[in-house]
Amino acid sequence: MPSVLVVDDSPMDRILACGLLRKSPDYTVLEAVDGKDALEKIELHLPDLVVTDMNMPNMNGLELVSAVKEQYPLTPIILMTSLGSEEIAVQALQTGASSYVPKRVLAGELLEVVDRVLSASQEFRGKSRLMSRLTKVDYSFTLENQLDLVCAIAGFLREEAIRLRLCPRSECLRVGVALEEALLNAYYHGNLEISSKLREEDHRLYHETAVKRSAEAPYCERRIFVGVKVTPTQAVFSIRDEGPGFDPSTLPDPTDPANLDRPCGRGLLLMRTFMDNVIYNDRGNEVTLFKERDSDPEETED
Repeated sequence: MPSVLVVDDSPMDRILACGLLRKSPDYTVLEAVDGKDALEKIELHLPDLVVTDMNMPNMNGLELVSAVKEQYPLTPIILMTSLGSEEIAVQALQTGASSYVPKRVLAGELLEVVDRVLSASQEFRGKSRLMSRLTKVDYSFTLENQLDLVCAIAGFLREEAIRLRLCPRSECLRVGVALEEALLNAYYHGNLEISSKLREEDHRLYHETAVKRSAEAPYCERRIFVGVKVTPTQAVFSIRDEGPGFDPSTLPDPTDPANLDRPCGRGLLLMRTFMDNVIYNDRGNEVTLFKERDSDPEETED
């Protein structure tokens, strides 16, 4: 059974996060009161995933992320952010954290994000290397606008990053998270035309609207087009939807800590943090993500 270590110096917030995770019978939930305590717990029992607060005594979230990524590079970390912790959270994402959830939406988001990140992480641990190197890859997919296909190709692209030795395995998880965010944006915001603001205001209505529109024209008739080109030096991923698009110039700067808590910025922040470059077309219905290939990806334990 996968184990999740929750790290938070606030007893109330720690109880809330642990309670949400314990609603799932699939996880063993462990607790730590700060970063220093977390490292001691990790040394005794290496968890499959760490969920941590940012502002803590003794060792804060950024310091914990740095220590875990150095000592246990395959252990993914999810940040719990709150007002006042935005700047340190951005630094932690740049250092090696896999994702984040604002504390104010823990009840609706935490378990879903943990499921997604942990699922990707376990794929890395369980998959053996299929090949050592490949000189060129060029293929494309045309997908019906169905969530199961979106999730399937997200998993496939994560596996491809490992198979092609795009980068170290711990970094491949972050690449997979960025691609998944881009694909989900194409599905929900592009083809289904559902605003991320609705998710912030009413999480249940957001998903109910998605289910309804996925069976209605014109939304169900739209497609998602995915292209992958990999050379010895670079990987390029393009994701295009058939929605009306948007003006990319109106997007907030996701690297500005003041925008960390905005509902429309989460996916873009993760994409730009985990990829080397992210470019939208003028219409705003296609995003291209670039990742420079590591010339000699480091080998890490399975």
